[in-house]
Amino acid sequence: MMEHSFIFVSIITTQLLLFADILAQPLPPNIGINYGRLGNNLPAPRDVINLYNRCGVGSIRIYDPNPEVLEALRDSNLRVSVGTRNEDLPSLASSQAAADAWVNTNVAPYRNNVKFNWITTGNEVIPGPYATNVAPAMINIQNALRSIGLTGTKVTTVTSFGVIANSFPPSAGTFTSETTEVMTNVASVLKQTGAPIMLNVYPYFAYASNPAKISLKYVHFNEITPVVDGQFQYFNLFDSMVDAYNVALEKIGAGSVPIVVSETGWPTAGDSPFTSIDNAQVYNINLANHVKRNGTPRKPNQIMDTFIFALFNENKKPEGIEQNWGLYYPNMSRIYGYLDC
Repeated sequence: MMEHSFIFVSIITTQLLLFADILAQPLPPNIGINYGRLGNNLPAPRDVINLYNRCGVGSIRIYDPNPEVLEALRDSNLRVSVGTRNEDLPSLASSQAAADAWVNTNVAPYRNNVKFNWITTGNEVIPGPYATNVAPAMINIQNALRSIGLTGTKVTTVTSFGVIANSFPPSAGTFTSETTEVMTNVASVLKQTGAPIMLNVYPYFAYASNPAKISLKYVHFNEITPVVDGQFQYFNLFDSMVDAYNVALEKIGAGSVPIVVSETGWPTAGDSPFTSIDNAQVYNINLANHVKRNGTPRKPNQIMDTFIFALFNENKKPEGIEQNWGLYYPNMSRIYGYLDC
């Protein structure tokens, strides 16, 4: 028994040393972190942006155009994704003047020293009452950006994996009947502008709902025996989910539209037996090492920008796992060693 315990401890020690080696490396440039602000105890935006810079994070996603955050982003060199508020979509879709006003208020004053890479018109509004507003809002915001000379900023929207009806095997990927028409319209705009679609991908939820049939190794990028889908081999659930979405895009004639993973991560605590600091650390570290050099089996050369959710635990979210996705506590101490800063 003592010999077995020694071997077990040695394995754990080796894994921790490997984590330390990984953390000593710079964060991959295609990895960003979501800056959610649903908390009443979060640090000041300028302190948060300083943390991003100190940690060498390349990209930040914010959910609305908060002026204090935008001011803090000046001269930060971060690539920025900023979202419209969902409730603003009807006016942005129906009025070019409203879209012009949004851009002139939230983008134009910062254009010279904030890198706006993406504007997202809505967050997970497909399906829903705002869904049909997404495509026309994208067009109007794009027109408004062009009017101030920002032709390189991509306008898109953020979708949940809930728009997918079938996801296994990935070759069966299809959009739900409720979302197919809207997604076709959105994808048509994206094909014209060359912008990506943004997708929130959470293997955690798939695993937590069916742990008897999905192995933790497959979810944590540690599987050595692939799941075979025709000519493609899948060694992790993340790639499988993304490729199901790629296939769904192909089936509506939009296979050329690239994907940005706008959210992925793992909760460290909450009302689930699968939430833990260890599981979160393994998932996020292995994810970063995977996406920095690999596309998916169907698009192996398409390295995706990927955003980890999220920077902080947020105490204004529903109790349970929703409050526990952060890499940091609100006092800016690390929950676990994902970032070496």
